[in-house]
Parts: sequence; structure tokens; C-alpha cells
Amino acid sequence: SRNLKTLEVDPRAFDQIIPQIPKEVIKVAESGISKRSEVAHLETLGTNAILVGETLVRASSAASAIAELLGK
Repeated sequence: SRNLKTLEVDPRAFDQIIPQIPKEVIKVAESGISKRSEVAHLETLGTNAILVGETLVRASSAASAIAELLGK
């Protein structure tokens, strides 16, 4: 969802792209994921995995941030 020319993030890009990917293909959502609600939304779209970077780097505890994103 990150435009590599402008570095802007459009989380709605997942809404458009993921439903077009065949079910047998592993779907990975990347960039701009920082809240549990975003992860939950991606799960409803059929995302199999997420790539999170900045949120973990900025967190005081990466383990806690991961747990929060996964709703644990």
C-alpha cells in the first residue's frame, strides 16, 4: 500500500487488490499497518500474512506490539 515514489501509504489499496488475487495464492499485506483494527480488516479480506516494520521499530517492546496487532 506504499507508493514507492512518494512514500505515501494508502491502506485502501488492500481492499482493491486482495480480492483480485486467486485463493490459492498467499496474500501478504505490507506497509502502513499499525493497529489491531487494520489487521482484523485484512484478515476479513483473506490476507494470509502481514509485514510490519515501522510500528515495531517505534514500539518500546516489539513483542508487546506484535501481541497487540494479533489481538493477544
